[in-house]
Amino acid sequence: MSIKNTHHLHIELTPEQYQLLNTQAKQCGLTKRAYIVRLLEGSSVRPRPASEIKALRTEIHYIGNNINQIARSVNAGIAKAEDAKRGLCLLDQVYELMYQMTRK
Repeated sequence: MSIKNTHHLHIELTPEQYQLLNTQAKQCGLTKRAYIVRLLEGSSVRPRPASEIKALRTEIHYIGNNINQIARSVNAGIAKAEDAKRGLCLLDQVYELMYQMTRK
């Protein structure tokens, strides 16, 4: 965007409003300007997930990869009974982690 095509806007906020803007923009990982622009455009401005949630999602991702490897071995006809048991245990872990996420 060129400078000629931009408009500057001056607004006055109460200290509480300014603090709220700062807090909400920071929670979303955005600058105040980017936060306001996204609100104006109707874009999503959800807060970033907490580090605990990120860690749980990462763990679920790794477990999912292991389950996919087991599924590939089953589809290739080289899986053993232990693989199926391991897959079920991994699915139990995923359900438990998802349950923990909903409890937060």
